[in-house]
Amino acid sequence: MIPEDSRDVVRSTALTRFRLAPNPGPMSLHGTNSYVIGAPGSAATVVVDPGPLDEQHLQELADAGTVELILITHRHADHSAAAARFAELTGAPVRAADPAHCHGGSPLQDGEVLHAAGVEIRVLATPGHTSDSVCFHLPHDGAQGSVLTGDTILGLGTTVLDYPDGTLGDYLTSLDRLEQLGPATVLPAHGPMLPALDNIVRAYRDHREDRLAQIRSALADLGAAAEVTDVADAVYAAVDPAVRPAAELSVAAQLHYLRSGGSTR
Repeated sequence: MIPEDSRDVVRSTALTRFRLAPNPGPMSLHGTNSYVIGAPGSAATVVVDPGPLDEQHLQELADAGTVELILITHRHADHSAAAARFAELTGAPVRAADPAHCHGGSPLQDGEVLHAAGVEIRVLATPGHTSDSVCFHLPHDGAQGSVLTGDTILGLGTTVLDYPDGTLGDYLTSLDRLEQLGPATVLPAHGPMLPALDNIVRAYRDHREDRLAQIRSALADLGAAAEVTDVADAVYAAVDPAVRPAAELSVAAQLHYLRSGGSTR
């Protein structure tokens, strides 16, 4: 799914295309996938996560069709920094769960059904990565539908919980909600598209439970009141220094979960 030419808007599913933003990095992987949604033959489009403030990237997205609506999966800058500029460029409203990231549009509501660019788009609140994270379900995108998952499900690796804004309890609940959508195609904001959302969710849950088991073991050695940095040293000893802060966020989220009475299932 990663385009050879980052200037291309590439077909991903029957109802979606994407363009890879020029912002690769340790946390953004190859860069942010900005999605263009539209029914076959429709001149109108919906753009999801216009990404970083890069004029060429935004112009290519604008040229893919007449932008009717701009949607944001969550507040992080690699998804939302260009939203205001893209609204100015296209005249389309921006809608997000957080009112602070809306421009000319109202906040998204959990369970809301949008009809734009000839496509039905269902809004699903999926907090955990951040408190304002949402996914967009396209139930008629192919036989199984598709889900634009933002950073809640990635195409590569696993999701960082931006604690304390994002919590593990919320994230596990969000995974349960996503699993109910069955084998939909996963359209993540970073990395390649994936088949069978329900299978991916189960793998994500297993990974979280494995990490919780490792943290329980570390606490048994270090003491119940061990600090985040000490637990991270024990559990994430081999992690790349570039992503060590993210590892510590995940440890903090997991410690909060365990110390609040959470448990593996």
